[in-house]
Amino acid sequence: MEPLLTKTEQEFMERAFQHAYEALAAQEVPVGCIFVHNNTEIAFGRNTVNQTKNATRHAEINCIEQVTDYCKTNNFNLIDFFKGVTVFVTVEPCIMCINALFDLQVQTIVFGCRNDRFGGRTVFDVAGVVHPKTIIKGGFRADEAMNLLKEFYKGVNPSAPPSKVKVRGKKT
Repeated sequence: MEPLLTKTEQEFMERAFQHAYEALAAQEVPVGCIFVHNNTEIAFGRNTVNQTKNATRHAEINCIEQVTDYCKTNNFNLIDFFKGVTVFVTVEPCIMCINALFDLQVQTIVFGCRNDRFGGRTVFDVAGVVHPKTIIKGGFRADEAMNLLKEFYKGVNPSAPPSKVKVRGKKT
């Protein structure tokens, strides 16, 4: 059963999914994300790993960078500001991203599907180590988020390194 989200939360999640579809169209892992503060979207992003050739350019990291710039421009205290941020992301944040979000003490993380490969709850329970105050809600539109991932992985990732699978005793 899908968790209950308010109408406003559903609208924010819809925006995150729009960015995930953009990522898929750009041949990136289809993860979309928005950061909300006081019911206002202040950052949005999608994975840009292939585009930038930088493995850390996940949707959440791109949003963190935008919020950092936003706080500097508006002379807001970054530490206090992040404590009021809710993150809407289509896939459970990976270990790297969830740790960054916990470290920034975001208020809430709302995600779509579990991340069975790299998830910061599913693969390794980061919260069990760092004991964050962050509230986590998962499973919203999980089937749709998982189908986006499956669609991406059906194709060939143009930025993936060459396979090193041995064939008849030879490396390919």
